[in-house]
Amino acid sequence: MDPRSLAHAAEILDQADAVVVAAGAGIGVDSGLPDFRGDNGFWNAYPALAAAGLRFAEIACPDSFATDPELAWGFYGHRLDLYRRTVPHAGFDILRRWTERAPAGGFVFTSNVDGQFQRAGLAAGRIAECHGSIHWLQCTRPCSDTLWPADELVVEIDAAACRWRAPLPRCPRCGDGARPNILMFGDGAWLPGRSAAQLDALAGWLRGVRRPVVVEIGAGTAVPSVRHFTHQVLHEHDGCLIRLNPRESRVPGALHVGLAAGALDGLLALDAALAAG
Repeated sequence: MDPRSLAHAAEILDQADAVVVAAGAGIGVDSGLPDFRGDNGFWNAYPALAAAGLRFAEIACPDSFATDPELAWGFYGHRLDLYRRTVPHAGFDILRRWTERAPAGGFVFTSNVDGQFQRAGLAAGRIAECHGSIHWLQCTRPCSDTLWPADELVVEIDAAACRWRAPLPRCPRCGDGARPNILMFGDGAWLPGRSAAQLDALAGWLRGVRRPVVVEIGAGTAVPSVRHFTHQVLHEHDGCLIRLNPRESRVPGALHVGLAAGALDGLLALDAALAAG
């Protein structure tokens, strides 16, 4: 990483009134989580789905819970168990400290559904999960707007076959099948209320801050939800951008900083530059 770029980024952070963390799948790679980058990346993580020729969009869709719920829950059950066991890397703690030291605090916007920011100790009330969370469940129909936590769900799967072995999760209201409260591909049944409330809280917070700095991490253009949010903050709130991405680090102007680095390496280097400043 260019020392001048690091120094510039550290100066931006030091002067920030507020820190907005905008995170995509790339932030979890250093914790050992797969980012499903391309078919091969997805199939390496789930060989049984590779053998069946199923792409990510074909299993991560509401239809899969109707046509083969054991397979759908095998996939999502494995992910739920993995996310429960994963320890967030040290970069999450760096972000927590940055958000806490800023005069107006910080907020997280993420397309990730893994709950890693909550596990790392960032305030749950300052996290917006635009695609939902695997740690919350809903009815597949759905019969109501009710969500319930997945805390009591015991994961029992045949990992080699990627199939659920226990009785399938059910809606406590109507008895139909349950599914994670995640926005899937072609999803007309997702219940967005929880995510909408988080996004409303984020919008209200943004209206009260000055000079927000967006620290965007591991968010590319393939699924552009995070990038769209980043540029909205830059446009509507006159923010500055620090972008950490090993492959797509270009930024829209000289006021901003792009660092061609992964999440953990970039955050450690930037934190060291901030401390040395």
